[in-house]
Amino acid sequence: MTRGRFITLEGGEGAGKSTQLARLAVELKARGLDVVTTREPGGTEGAEAIRQLLLKGGADRWNAASEALLFAAARGDHVAKLIEPALARGAWVLCDRFLDSTRAYQGGGGGIKDEDILALHGIGSGGLLPDRTLLLQVQPQAAAARLAQRDGDRPDRMGAKPAAYHTRLAARFAEMAAAEPQRWRVIDSNTAPAVVTRDLLGALADLLP
Repeated sequence: MTRGRFITLEGGEGAGKSTQLARLAVELKARGLDVVTTREPGGTEGAEAIRQLLLKGGADRWNAASEALLFAAARGDHVAKLIEPALARGAWVLCDRFLDSTRAYQGGGGGIKDEDILALHGIGSGGLLPDRTLLLQVQPQAAAARLAQRDGDRPDRMGAKPAAYHTRLAARFAEMAAAEPQRWRVIDSNTAPAVVTRDLLGALADLLP
């Protein structure tokens, strides 16, 4: 059986990843593909339990190193129990965040060395990389409006981090996309949802059967 495709959506807080993942799944299913949607941290029972540890509590509950270790543990369970089995049966797996979020948040935002994050990924997840990573970029004002609508005055731990942190991670996302143009595609997420979905499909055109 032909192995499926692994597609990840990346970007900062309020970029529209969850909305676009759901829209993209509908479009791909309409093309007759077996589609699995999932998220990080999460996707399996063990990883969802770790998600609660990571996203709840004060902004200083964990330092960047502890976060990187927890994300790696959650990802290892996610890959072994959900992502790899789905790819093996030929499904397309759409994931809201993956390794590159750790590289941006705990790396660019938190100062953890990229080689250390990749080493953890090699141990926990066998070094699995997406076939295509779609980076949704949004202006800070638009992101803030979306977050206010989503979270009100109660952001999660990541959303509550200071503006300078989010500036660093946005720069890191852009840096990674520029370094691996064969894997990454950058999508303007400031436009209407239907336009963003169209652009995402265009960014996957060379992978579609």
